[in-house]
Amino acid sequence: MGRLHGAAAALFATLVTGTCAHAQPAGQPAAPTDTLEKMSSFQTTGVGDLPTIPQTGAKADAVRKTLSQIKLPPGFKIDLYALVPDARAIAVGPQGIVTFVGTRKSQVYAVTDRAKVGVAEEVKRFAPTLPMQVPNAVCFSRDGFLYIAERNRVLVFPAAEFFYEGGDVAVAEVVKQGELIPKAEESFNHTARICRVGPDDKLYITLGQPFNVPAPAKGELYAKWGIGGIVRMSREGKDREVFATGVRNSVGMDFNPKDKVLWFTDNQVDGMGDNVPPGELNRAPQMGLNFGFPWYGGGKIRTVEYKDQTPPANVVFPQVETDAHAADLGMAFYAGEAFPTKYRGGIFSAQHGSWNRTTPVGARLMFTSLKEDGTADKTEVFAEGWLTGKGEYLGRPVDVATLRDGSLLVSDDFVGALYRITYEGR
Repeated sequence: MGRLHGAAAALFATLVTGTCAHAQPAGQPAAPTDTLEKMSSFQTTGVGDLPTIPQTGAKADAVRKTLSQIKLPPGFKIDLYALVPDARAIAVGPQGIVTFVGTRKSQVYAVTDRAKVGVAEEVKRFAPTLPMQVPNAVCFSRDGFLYIAERNRVLVFPAAEFFYEGGDVAVAEVVKQGELIPKAEESFNHTARICRVGPDDKLYITLGQPFNVPAPAKGELYAKWGIGGIVRMSREGKDREVFATGVRNSVGMDFNPKDKVLWFTDNQVDGMGDNVPPGELNRAPQMGLNFGFPWYGGGKIRTVEYKDQTPPANVVFPQVETDAHAADLGMAFYAGEAFPTKYRGGIFSAQHGSWNRTTPVGARLMFTSLKEDGTADKTEVFAEGWLTGKGEYLGRPVDVATLRDGSLLVSDDFVGALYRITYEGR
C-alpha cells in the first residue's frame, strides 16, 4: 500500500485494526476464514485474471441505434460509453483512471478508458470474490477512498483506483454487516442506498424505508436509525447521527460545490392517482430538517394513512416538484466546463420512469438551474426518447456523473450501459 500516505494511511490502519473481527494479537499469524478477512489481511484469495464484459457486437450496435433517437439541446451528442450489466450509481475516480458502477444485485463494476478516447475499453467486476448485497451506493472521498454502501453494510477500499485490476483489493468494514439498519428491517424494497463524502469529510448515506407508507408503530424506530432519512458518520463509521428525516426513498444526492449544501431526490407515494403526488428535488442546508413523509406523500399532498395526524412543525417542502411517478433517482451538480455557461453549477438528474402509471412518464434527464441565493430556479427536460409513444421503454436512466473532461456520464440499468454526453456546439 505504498501509495497511501499521511492521514489516508492512518485512516485505513484504524479501520483494519478497529473494525475487522479477525485482527490477531502481535506475533500471531492471521487465520482468515472468509474472503473479507483475507482481503483485509492483504492475503490473496487465489483469483487470477478477471474476465471482461464484451464491448462490441449486436447489443452495442442496438444501443447506439437507440441513442440516435434521443433528443438533446442543440450542440449536444450522446453515445455509448460502456456496456455495464445492471448499471446504477456512478463514482468517477478522483484521478480519472477508473469509474466504479454499483448495481442493485451483487456486483460492482470497474470501467476504464485508458486511451482517453471517450469510450471504455475495459469493463470487469470489482472485488468479485467478495459477496455483496445490493451494492448500489458507490462514492469517493477526495483522497481516493472508495466507499460502497450495501443494503446493510458499508465497506471502504483505499486506493481502489490503483488496485482494482485483480481479484484481490484491500478492504475494511466501516459499518459491519447487519449494523447499518436493524436486521429485522432488511427488505427487498427501497434498499438501494446512495452515499457521498461531504465537504465536512463525513460519510452521508440515504436510508429508504421499505414501505409505500409505514405504519405509525414504525415511527420511533425509524427516527432513531434514520430509516426514511439520511444519516452521516465519520469515515471510520463512528459518531453516527441522523442528518435528515421525512424522506420516503432517496436514491440520489449531491453537495453543491459552491455553497456546500446537500440536495437530494425523493420518490413519493404510490397508489394515490396518476398525477399525484409529485416527485421531489430537495435542499437541506442544515442538519435536523424534516421533509414531511409520511404525513405528506409528496409536495404538500397529504397521505390517506396520516391525514388525521398533525404533521411536524416546520416541514421543509421540495425545491422542485416533478411529474408524479417519474421516479427521480440519481442527481449531480455539473462540475465541468465543457458545457455552455447555462449548465455550469446546475443540477442534472435522472428520471427512471414510472411503473404503475396509466400512461408512463419519465425515462429522461432533467436539468435544474439555480438562483444566485442557491435555491432552485427552473427545471426542464434535457434528454428524452427512451420512452416511446406506445409506452415502451428503450432505456431507463438511473444516475449521472461528470467526467474529468467535462462530459456527462449516464447509467441505465434496463439496458445495462453507460452513456456519455458531450457538447460539440459553439
